[in-house]
Amino acid sequence: MSVDKEESEYATKTARSRALHEEALAVMPGGNSRTTTFFDPYPFYIQRGQGATIWDADGNARLDFNGNYTSLILGHAPEAVVTAAQDAVAKGLSFPGPTEYEIRLAEALTRRIPSLETLRFTNSGTEATMNAVRLARAFTGRPKIAKFEGAFHGTHDWVMVSVTPDPRAGGSARKPKPVAWSAGIPPAVLKHVVVLPWNDADACAAILDKEGATVAALLVDPLLGIGGIIPPAEGFLARLREITERLGILLIFDEVISFRVAPGGAQERFGIRPDLTTLGKIIGGGLAVGAFGGRRDIMDFYDPRRGKARISQGGTFNANPATMAAGLATLEALTPEAYARLDALGDRLRGSVSRFLEGTRRRGQVTGVGSLFCLHWTSSHIVDYRSSRPKDLEMPMRVFLGLLNEGILLTQRGLGAISLAMTEEDIDRFVNALARVLARG
Repeated sequence: MSVDKEESEYATKTARSRALHEEALAVMPGGNSRTTTFFDPYPFYIQRGQGATIWDADGNARLDFNGNYTSLILGHAPEAVVTAAQDAVAKGLSFPGPTEYEIRLAEALTRRIPSLETLRFTNSGTEATMNAVRLARAFTGRPKIAKFEGAFHGTHDWVMVSVTPDPRAGGSARKPKPVAWSAGIPPAVLKHVVVLPWNDADACAAILDKEGATVAALLVDPLLGIGGIIPPAEGFLARLREITERLGILLIFDEVISFRVAPGGAQERFGIRPDLTTLGKIIGGGLAVGAFGGRRDIMDFYDPRRGKARISQGGTFNANPATMAAGLATLEALTPEAYARLDALGDRLRGSVSRFLEGTRRRGQVTGVGSLFCLHWTSSHIVDYRSSRPKDLEMPMRVFLGLLNEGILLTQRGLGAISLAMTEEDIDRFVNALARVLARG
């Protein structure tokens, strides 16, 4: 089925969402406040969620493999998290000072992540990486940062570079050029961002050996999330650790998404200790959150006890009690047994999709780790952002809309997340729905 036909079927099921979208266009550019949630002809409006399911304004139920872009690892409205947030809110929505909730969540995170000696909270992953980048510059006295082509680290200027570049503008695959991801990025930013190729350690070493004296930090998403949940090659992260230590570059792991894959995140799963870590999404239990932390000697740049701190961090709602309480309740539910169950469900989904694609000889594959997966519509061997790009550029949207019409929500680019509210039957339902969508094409 073509994109037009999938859109037409979608429109017949979502009349109320269309009406709401038209109302929204009068007061918000594009009709909402999150560009990532928009798609043609219009996004559906969500009324409620429970467990693994969400319902839209027209009453359509969909099995949610988006999970608010990987945030809802327990599913929608888990009782313990809702109760914890309600109890906190009943005592006050926010305060002009710290609460005990902040201490308890910080303690829980530092126990899980040994490299996180101390940390601070923010309200988003974007703010977390923004602070980590500023901190790295302050600590090293160097002006540049390095990041990977195809990696997303939020929406502040310094990381909105080479996120989803057209390879024709991105230069050599082994020596990518910095490409602005948005209008409004000053040329000076591009001069201060070094772009690296994922999973090519020798190329990274050559670039960083040349630029290293001016590079404050290497920012790494250990799973290259927006590039398609592409795991690091054997030894790749260890090589990055060796290179950055040798050159005095701080290694920052952006675990906003990858913290899902083990109790201590990707750094536990792959056995790497970064200098700094950024967090978000699941650590807030579904509420707005971010955090950054790491080595105590680096984080001390934020300590105001000896006169004015070398870096000031504000934020009216940083570490608000509702978020801290919801985050702590979420972490308490994420036991080793819970991670083992998520891994098993992820393996079931990836294995079933792979067998189906191979059996039908369709050009596609699935990547991922733990509870994360991504559909790719290419037969190329996927090692980095460029090799993950679909041959048919319309295919991700056809599949996204087709799955919506089958009662399944994914992300538009094919990234998916499994929650603990899901069952083996839900995984099989996804695979069967995908088969029906592909049969139409």
